Amino acid sequence: MKPTDEQTAAMDAFRAGDHLALQAGAGTGKTTLLGMLARSTPRRGRYFAYNRAIAQDATARFPPTVQCKTAHALAYAAVGHRYTSRLNAPRRPAWYTGQALGLTKAIRIGERDISQRALSNALVRTVTRFCHTADTQITRHHVPKLRGLEDQDLHRELAAHVVPAARKAWTDLQNPDDGCVRFEHDHYLKIWALTQPKLDADYLLLDEAQDTNPVVEQVFLAQRDHSQLVMVGDSAQAIYQWRGAKDVMTGFDGTRLTLSQSFRFGPDLAEEANRWLHLADAPIRLTGTPSVPTEIGPVTSPDAVLCRTNVGAMAQVMTLMTAGFRVALSGGGDNLRALAQAARGLKEGRRTHHPELILFPSWGDLQDYAAHDPAGRDLQPLVNLVDTHGTDAIHTAVSRLVPEPHAEVTVSTAHKAKGREWPRVLIADDFPYPKDHQSGEQSSPAPPTETIDDAEARLAYVAVTRTRRRLDLGGLAWAQEPSSNKRQMLEHLRHNLQGGVPHRY
Repeated sequence: MKPTDEQTAAMDAFRAGDHLALQAGAGTGKTTLLGMLARSTPRRGRYFAYNRAIAQDATARFPPTVQCKTAHALAYAAVGHRYTSRLNAPRRPAWYTGQALGLTKAIRIGERDISQRALSNALVRTVTRFCHTADTQITRHHVPKLRGLEDQDLHRELAAHVVPAARKAWTDLQNPDDGCVRFEHDHYLKIWALTQPKLDADYLLLDEAQDTNPVVEQVFLAQRDHSQLVMVGDSAQAIYQWRGAKDVMTGFDGTRLTLSQSFRFGPDLAEEANRWLHLADAPIRLTGTPSVPTEIGPVTSPDAVLCRTNVGAMAQVMTLMTAGFRVALSGGGDNLRALAQAARGLKEGRRTHHPELILFPSWGDLQDYAAHDPAGRDLQPLVNLVDTHGTDAIHTAVSRLVPEPHAEVTVSTAHKAKGREWPRVLIADDFPYPKDHQSGEQSSPAPPTETIDDAEARLAYVAVTRTRRRLDLGGLAWAQEPSSNKRQMLEHLRHNLQGGVPHRY
């Protein structure tokens, strides 16, 4: 395959020894280019893979001069193997860990009663959040903000109880033989990063750089004096900041190049992708491949339905099952099963330990919070789903899920769909409509695209670029149409997923 002009420019800069930041849009063949770079030199390289599956695939595609590993694999080889006995330890509930570290009783903060189990849960999450950062010490900002305690003063009071116990937990984790805290893979990664390791390689390749944890960024950038650094990613696909990831490409000191020619889809889909790239203020625009005839229009037999939320995905699963489809859920149904179990407990008058619902004493309190508190609006779909179908129906639907190879349609959140593609994709209706236009007034003469949040625009960009053949914009079609047509579009979407969809392809 003859390299494109953009690929040739990247190879020239790599041969010149430049540190590189490559903005690679959806479907532009970033892994293919990294393979080209590796094959263009006899030097020894290391490839930082996002997960184990990508590392295994890269090993088969890269020359033997490149070691393809995840950061966790490198950390395990260096220090993690010393903790093998603790990694294999039985699961320990958070309340047990908290009790062993001094969190032995409930406390009251503001108008909320915080149980010992809620405090212990916050303790465990604090240590995890610390492990994802480049920080050297656990402080208040590592303590998660619990629902109902988002106020700064209330959070400070919570942190005063949690931080001392979290520091004890981190000390406990340094013991390779035994301890009261269950040892996880992120723990040895952080321990390794704090040793300031020096990697023996002539160049380093960092994939998915837009979603790099700061702890990995710290290790990668520290090699700059003795290794050539090459990072590749798509800043417009930076969709994991909410769990601590960081787009390390934006501030990187090096030569900046782009890959804008998408081989996944054609010009029409590239135009739609560029709409969202503009809204996300992204540093790249895409060009489609004319020989790939991707279409935008109604899809009555989707290979995948992409949703904004886990709860939205569950609603789609239940609708599709009612229509007679064999349905797979990307990532499985464990998260939804846990939410349904938590909701059942609240409805039966029992408090739950689920981190999202842990502070609510009853289902009625959760309903009130979701309906009236601005911070709880994202829980309203869960409340509606449970109130409409009941927890038993949700459990039944999860039990009927099939593996993807045996499914007629896969339901996925847009987050889990990143890096994947399907022939025919339908966008679900749980993507948020811009706040300034939610009333659906017919007076708006133009699409309300200028009011969408940057993070939502990036997620929409990921969603619309997952298709190879045909895309039904569904719940994102408002970006092309006046707001007065929103109701008609959503009714069309619901029709597609109910009576309008044949039971088989």
